[in-house]
Parts: sequence; C-alpha cells; structure tokens
Amino acid sequence: MKQDRSIDAFLALVKAGLWENESVRPWSEDQGPDTVNWDKVFQLAEEQSVTGLVAAGIDWLKVHEPGFKVSQKVSLQFIGATLQMEQRNRAMNEFLAKLVEKLRNAGVYALLVKGQGIAQCYERPLWRASGDVDLFLSDENYGKAKAFLLPLGELEEPEESAKMHLSLKIGTWIVELHGTLRGGLSARVDRTLDEVKNDVFYGGCVRSWMNDRTQIFMPDVNCDVVYVFSHILQHFFKGGIGLRQICDWCRLLWTYRDAIDKSYLETRLKSMRLMSEWHAFAALAVDCLGMPADALPMYSPDARWKRKASRMMTFILEVGNFGHNRDLTYMDKYPYVVRKAVSAWRRGKDLFRHARIFPLDSGRFFLGIMFNGFVSALKGE
Repeated sequence: MKQDRSIDAFLALVKAGLWENESVRPWSEDQGPDTVNWDKVFQLAEEQSVTGLVAAGIDWLKVHEPGFKVSQKVSLQFIGATLQMEQRNRAMNEFLAKLVEKLRNAGVYALLVKGQGIAQCYERPLWRASGDVDLFLSDENYGKAKAFLLPLGELEEPEESAKMHLSLKIGTWIVELHGTLRGGLSARVDRTLDEVKNDVFYGGCVRSWMNDRTQIFMPDVNCDVVYVFSHILQHFFKGGIGLRQICDWCRLLWTYRDAIDKSYLETRLKSMRLMSEWHAFAALAVDCLGMPADALPMYSPDARWKRKASRMMTFILEVGNFGHNRDLTYMDKYPYVVRKAVSAWRRGKDLFRHARIFPLDSGRFFLGIMFNGFVSALKGE
C-alpha cells in the first residue's frame, strides 16, 4: 500500500488512540508534526469515523512522545469535534436507557448490538463516533417491538421481511430492529448466524452493561465477536467499510481477550468458511492498527495475509466509512429500479476487485448478494 506521510501520521495517531499504551510506539522521527498535512489527517479521521481516536492519539502522544507538538489550530479542531461527540453520546445513552425501559414496561425484551455497547470496550467510550441504535430481538419480541414502536416514529425505509429488519426514526434518533443477524453474503453464512442467534436467545449467551441505572443486555462476547466480524465482511463485500468497524472488532477482542472461547470462534468461522477473511483482517489489525498479536485468536504472520491486508487497507481508505467517499447522489436522483441497478453494478465491480484478495469467496458471495438484491427489488425493499 503506497502511502504519503499524512496517511502514515493518521494511522500512527489511530494506533496511539486505540491502545494508549507504552508498548505501542507508533510515531517515528521522520513523522515530525511539521511534515504532516493536518487538514488531510482531519479529513481522513472524518471519512473513517475515527475522529475521537485520532484526538485521543494526539493527547497520548503529547504526554508520552518527546518533541511531539501540534498547533493550537489543530488542537482546537479536534477538541471541538470530540466535545460534540461527547454530547451526542451522552444524549444517545440517555435515549437508549429510556427506550429500553419503555420496551420492558411493554413486555418487549431486546439486546443491544454494536454501537453504544461496543463503545464500552474503548479507553474513552464517549469519544467513539456513535451511529444508530441497533436492537436484536427474538422472533416473538421482534413483532411486539415493531407494533409498539411504529406509532412512536416513522419508517426510514421499507421493512426487509426476510431479514426481519426495520429502521425507524424516533425523534432525532434512528432505531433499527433486527430479528436476525443475517447479512446476505451466502446461505452458509446466514445459517451459521441463525445458529448464533439460537445461542443468544435459547442458550442464554448474554452479557450486560450498566448504562447509568439501566441494565442493557448484549450478546455474550463469543457470539458478539462472530456477529461483529460477519458485519465487517458484509460491508467490505458490499462497498462501505471503514476503520471504525475494524477498530470496534479490535477493542472487543482486546477487552475480552481472556474470556473468548477460541474453540467456539474457530468452529463458527469454519462453518461459515471465513477463515481466510479472518486471517487477512487479523493481519490488517496487527500490521496497520497495532493490535497485539497474542490477543488476536488464530493470527498468522504468514506473508500472504500481510499482502492481502495491504490491499484491503487501500480499499478502506479509498471508500471511507459506509461509502463516505463515494458519490451517492444517484440515490436521490433516480427511480427505485435505477437506484437498485446502480447499486448492483457497484457491488459487482467491488466483488471483481476483491477477487484479487479472496478469489473463491468473492465468487461465492457474488451469487448470494446479487440473488438477495434481486429478491429485495422484486419486493420493493
């Protein structure tokens, strides 16, 4: 991956903010602050939704790296962004607590996935860029939650009935209901994710977080690692992955490194035939983001995974978080069928490109993605 000094500096700051640890020495003398285009660093941080991590990295390096300095203008730029982030996260945590209490009072029981739950794995949870509120529900509770919440908000998009997915806007917040964890990559992957769902709801595989005075339940860490990783792949193969998602995965693995059942994880990955993807993303986490190798299950130092990781990082920096850097104006310009056709064309191009990295799975996922997209188009979803 060919990089300029600003990209090198950006990744060094992400590493510093991600770990805030003396064992990680990401900054080198030739990356002196005077050689860095800080506007480019800030732009990259926004594109990848890791502004808080970069700000944390700057704070850490100021204390631990002799000679590291940034201008007042740069400091104020990141301080302003993190203050806004803190305010939004506090407001979202408050909204989440009230929403969960309302649902419980109505006899609806939901788990939190991604978002504010995984933020608790960070050194500074309020500095993680927040997104939507994602609730994971059993079949029965999905129907009850939908009936209870629909009068309180408005639909963001048509319901995806096969995936049991519904997106609502309630006040200023987007709330997504998930009755399954399916990502539509392949039937094999979705079958295994359904098995993980059974582990959660019928095997009691849950953990919790105290959000002020409200106990928020989440999938247990082993199920969550499988879900978070499959979600990363869903966005990677469908064109909109960012570093924030991979940093989430790293922090989840790091925080629960002593609790992860490596046998369970390996069994699930082999069932989905995703071991190659795991090895490649593990190499990216270690080589590009400073993840301690001994805390990453099934990490392999083999050079082929490093080569794949380099190609993946090039793609991630190019497209940005959820396709931030891509022209999405066609979504507002054209009729539904044309939008679907453009999306399918883009996904096909991405899968062709990814065939250099994962030749077998790109073909396997192409069939699943195109079939599911066609079915959704017929249903108007």
